Amino acid sequence: MKDKIALFVFTVLLLLTGCTPAKRDTGVNKEIERKVDELVRKMTLEEKLGQMNQISSWGNIEDMSNLVRKGQIGSILNEVEPARINAMQKVAMEESRLRIPLLIARDVIHGFKTIFPIPLGQAASFNPALAETGARVAAIETSSVGIRWTFAPMIDISRDPRWGRIAESFGEDVYLTSVMGAATVKGFQGDSLSDPTSIAACPKHFIGYGAAEGGRDYNSTNIPERQLRNVYLPPFEEAVKAGAATIMTSFNDNDGIPSTANAYLLKTVLRDEWKFDGFVVSDWASVTEMISHGFAADNAEAAMKAINAGVDMEMVSASYIGEAPGLVKEYKVKESDIDEAVRNILRIKFRLGLFDNPYVDVPQKEVFYAPAHLADAKEAAIQSVILLKNEKNTLPVSASVKTVLITGPMADAPYEQLGTWIFDGEKSHTITPLKAIREMMGNEVQIIYEPALAYSRDVNPAGVAKAVEAAKKADIILAFVGEESILSGEAHSMAGLDLQGNQSDLILSLAKTGKPLVTTVMAGRPLTIEKEVNASSAVLYSFHPGTMGGPALADLLWGKAVPSGKTPVTFPKMVGQIPMYYSHNTTGRPATRKEVLLKDIPVEAGQTSLGCTSFYLDAGFDPLYPFGYGLSYTTFEYSNIRLSASKLKKNDTMTIEFDLANTGQVAATEVAQLYVQDKVGSIARPVKELKRFARIELQAGEKKTVSFELPMSDLAFWNIDMKKEVEAGDFNLWVAGCSQSGTPVSFEVID
Repeated sequence: MKDKIALFVFTVLLLLTGCTPAKRDTGVNKEIERKVDELVRKMTLEEKLGQMNQISSWGNIEDMSNLVRKGQIGSILNEVEPARINAMQKVAMEESRLRIPLLIARDVIHGFKTIFPIPLGQAASFNPALAETGARVAAIETSSVGIRWTFAPMIDISRDPRWGRIAESFGEDVYLTSVMGAATVKGFQGDSLSDPTSIAACPKHFIGYGAAEGGRDYNSTNIPERQLRNVYLPPFEEAVKAGAATIMTSFNDNDGIPSTANAYLLKTVLRDEWKFDGFVVSDWASVTEMISHGFAADNAEAAMKAINAGVDMEMVSASYIGEAPGLVKEYKVKESDIDEAVRNILRIKFRLGLFDNPYVDVPQKEVFYAPAHLADAKEAAIQSVILLKNEKNTLPVSASVKTVLITGPMADAPYEQLGTWIFDGEKSHTITPLKAIREMMGNEVQIIYEPALAYSRDVNPAGVAKAVEAAKKADIILAFVGEESILSGEAHSMAGLDLQGNQSDLILSLAKTGKPLVTTVMAGRPLTIEKEVNASSAVLYSFHPGTMGGPALADLLWGKAVPSGKTPVTFPKMVGQIPMYYSHNTTGRPATRKEVLLKDIPVEAGQTSLGCTSFYLDAGFDPLYPFGYGLSYTTFEYSNIRLSASKLKKNDTMTIEFDLANTGQVAATEVAQLYVQDKVGSIARPVKELKRFARIELQAGEKKTVSFELPMSDLAFWNIDMKKEVEAGDFNLWVAGCSQSGTPVSFEVID
């Protein structure tokens, strides 16, 4: 039977091509614009600056209420108590002169109470529908307490796992990040911002933050404009097309200009080119941090540069409300620019329906941890797990296994498996692998639990010895290792990516017992685990999986679910290979994989070049695992790739068909990936670029014909003349299960 494009593929295409878009609150609403203009005309300068001022909530509600009463606050973040939110909204709506509601904000990155896998884990699913569902669940739970704005998704292209915030990202790829980011925006905002269960999204960080030098958080970047436009800006453009209500600037300076004062990006690109009509907010104190950058002498100059660049709202550092009145008097800031900033802010407040419905029910309707939310979180965790190794079909665990050793510091760490940025998550609701396996197996299997290490950084050798002794009684060993949640995320950069504490010693010691060893890594980033992989019989990689990570992993280990995750970022063998990503340029001397490595160099070798190619003597050229890699409990075969035409014009659309077969014994899902290479361009082009993907479900032995549609316009890039164009020429195309597999077919684009 011939199955054409899966509905999921169609959904992905809609997200990126803009065909038949979902409802959005963009475009001119004349009534809202009339109301905005009427309000702005009534406002004093101080009231305008109040709308541009965001504070972080503090304990004394009376002090905050006094500022609200005077019109000196437009938004409050980090307030989660409905009664306090209502009290301050009541002051804003009944006691302030202009009756403008507050916009309440919170960092809700991958769940409010029901915690989903970290965004990097969600990206491993290659499933934008999953990301949309997770954001919708978060919006429902978050809005129930009166919060209507979140600072997510983070769509920085992230190619350095030393950077802790890679955990918040969707990984290294432009296309995958664009699709997942747009889906997340839609999930947060729903069909209409005015729906009480919708919250405003805030794609961040604009722009280039993921390229911080050395993976050191808050550090500088030096990204030329062409690379910005080809790599770092596209996910933000797609988020704007998806209707993102707000945008956040980034901490970093790029080429010496802090993003919070980059008028070219905020005005020319964001406003003029992309027609963004929401508002721009600074990151936490990033306005006054321009003083530390050496870009501003004091608060007044920092405020002046940020306002003039187009930053509408200042987060917490209060330089606008303190310094702008003087700047206006000195003609360093135009009040008309302040008016425009206030219009942008009020427009979003009207779209959110806050003027009509500023309050939340108290007590709020209970929506936390709803059964449907937990089911969605479990499915997200299942799809996010990557099978990296499965020697001799160690997994799924055989029915003949009667005694299991569960060990490792992440086996029963309910807080740690939630991951970074979970201010409101509760470990009491987390189900760990130990708990899930015990509940699932009941009396069928004897469980021996020996944690070995109390936490990931624990160096106590006694626990390792106890686990090794316990392993002698077991038929199989399930070791859960990785990172505590605090070891990734903002300000958690790492120079080394090895397993912390005695975890590596635990794995290597367990391997020496000769018992089958299944290692599950739960972490916020790719770790350098080559020796641990080599020592293990099977390896699952689970980026911090959230509330339902335990049941998800239990189902995968015993074969009630089949792994389908793929690596959303390249896994290096060692830190010295970083930055490492699949879509690199070829270079003038590409590696051949026949180079002489360190171990092969003879003593007193002649002063030869050992290959004259781009590689490392000690690590070679390849990563530990490439982008898009992931095994299954079955095998898949790609065949019979055919193109609708071998020559196409620049405005044509190509149909790519191929056969995909499940050649194993279990039903499973494969993430089919389509890559394209522009062989010769006016600038050097990447060796491959992901252009489409789809999750294809196949029964054991089943074969399907799958189809992708690829407009030639998707091959456009910013060329040597700084124009975005499709260039005529020869191209290669692959359809495969990862970025390093498949056989290319060729086509030509003609003028």
